[in-house]
Amino acid sequence: MAETITYLESLQRGLKQVLREDPSTFIMGEDIGAYGGAFKLTDGFLEEFGEDRIIDSPIVETGLVGAAIGAGMAGFKPIVEMQFIDFISCTFNQLTNFAATCHFRWGQNVPIVVRGPSGGGVHAGPFHSQMVESFFLNTPGLKIVVPATVSDVHGMLLGAVADPNPVLFLEQKGLYRTLKEEVQGTPEAIAPGRARIHRPGDRISIITWGAMLHRCTAAAETAQREDGISCEVLDLRSLCPLDLEAIRETVAKTGKVLVIHEDNLTGGAGSEIAARIVEDCFEDLDAPVRRIAALDVPIPYAGALEDASLPDEKRILEEIRQLSAW
Repeated sequence: MAETITYLESLQRGLKQVLREDPSTFIMGEDIGAYGGAFKLTDGFLEEFGEDRIIDSPIVETGLVGAAIGAGMAGFKPIVEMQFIDFISCTFNQLTNFAATCHFRWGQNVPIVVRGPSGGGVHAGPFHSQMVESFFLNTPGLKIVVPATVSDVHGMLLGAVADPNPVLFLEQKGLYRTLKEEVQGTPEAIAPGRARIHRPGDRISIITWGAMLHRCTAAAETAQREDGISCEVLDLRSLCPLDLEAIRETVAKTGKVLVIHEDNLTGGAGSEIAARIVEDCFEDLDAPVRRIAALDVPIPYAGALEDASLPDEKRILEEIRQLSAW
């Protein structure tokens, strides 16, 4: 039976599914038990699963990830919640120097998922609004996924928990309660590394991920309706590993590419994707690869300033029109 649910409700269902099906899974985080989480994501979880599996922690992200690494090595599948993903910076050493290298160094799996609310859209200021994928993108051994749809956030969580090594699971908090979709049944697990065509087209390829998917789709619909420009929108879903085959296929189809993301422009994941396209698909290109991203500033607290710092539908539409005319 089909029903309409939010992004947050879909994520709740995914977490409950893995907790019910696999007794080796548990969640650790700040205020996730009695309080139900900063966004009420885990509201009611403590009553259903008990304090041994819904573990309230002190405000110590390093301790959370350190404990999760140890538990993962002992045969558990910990899910660590960062109250806001920005605070994952406190755990950088443990994730990059230890967890990411264990399997390479001595064959030890570290099956942990570190997840949390990411990105802007709620006017929460520079400490609570970052996209952090570029901090970790050049660390072999870490997988990075960014679900953008209601069904994907459930299926990709299943895929992340099933992975034998560390996965960073970046949830777009701006979508938690604003994005609703009709779903039917339980989605299948989606392993990291699988992109998806969100909107087919043949004139321009828009490559994106996370909340930008919806702004890109809206701009593509306007470009089709007002200008007859057919844009294909590729939702990468996973940044590490990248689905290079899907990228090559869409570039070969259209010859013109926009890479759009919410993170800052300089050093953002779009730089790596653009470089790969130029290296691997140069003969298919009919125009330079263009990037659209957030301004290189800390994310402002004031709503109007935050909105101005992030890519919006108007800016994306302007770039579509310019690239189409190239």
